[in-house]
Amino acid sequence: MKQQVENIKPYHEQGSKTEQVRDMFDSIAPAYDFMNRAMTLGIDRWWRHVAVGRVARHLQNYPIPRLLDVATGTGDFAIQLQRSVASAVVHGIDLSQGMLDVARRKVEDRGLQDAITFEQGDCLALPFDDDSFDAVTVAFGVRNFEHLDRGYSEMYRVMRPGGILCVLELSTPQNRLVRWFYDLYTLHIIPWAGSLKSGDKSAYRYLPQSIAAVPQGDAMLDIMRKAGFTKCQAHTLTLGTCSLYTGVK
Repeated sequence: MKQQVENIKPYHEQGSKTEQVRDMFDSIAPAYDFMNRAMTLGIDRWWRHVAVGRVARHLQNYPIPRLLDVATGTGDFAIQLQRSVASAVVHGIDLSQGMLDVARRKVEDRGLQDAITFEQGDCLALPFDDDSFDAVTVAFGVRNFEHLDRGYSEMYRVMRPGGILCVLELSTPQNRLVRWFYDLYTLHIIPWAGSLKSGDKSAYRYLPQSIAAVPQGDAMLDIMRKAGFTKCQAHTLTLGTCSLYTGVK
């Protein structure tokens, strides 16, 4: 039986998944961007470009849209959103202070402090009022939620009616030949390389385990619909190694 992604944790010791995910990303924050580029061969930039384009089209008639980037990490997606959505005000939230430290440095280097702000917080209990944002995005983060349904419900709560949800998440390719190479790469090469660069092998073993366990395709769309989202769609990218999910409130 497929293990639920909520039950998969980075480390074996006691503690909630939320706590362990926070500690893991604090540990690998200095190496995260390098490993992200290396693991995806740089294709993650294109995946973000596709997702940002979808959000930008939805918000093209909004004069000053407010955007929330959940599990914002080192801020790459938040920065792309602000550059692509005219006059956007972007707020990012993440569990890991280490990741946010990197994100803030990027924003300061680009002089975007007035347009992008970051806050440490739990994505399962967002510290925002109902109907606060015109769009909510998550890039490669929902598999780290301790409770998927609660995470989607929170994102629905803080979104304004008519707003768009855009979720990018890594996924498992269905083609057998592609899957063979994918398993070799994710189960063996990535943990080895990750341990060399970051010193945290457990973090990069957690990655393929959580990808294999996270709901994909129709299963993910069902969770979105149960949270209240409509017009839910899923699109696979790059031979099924990434999926783009969208929904509207």
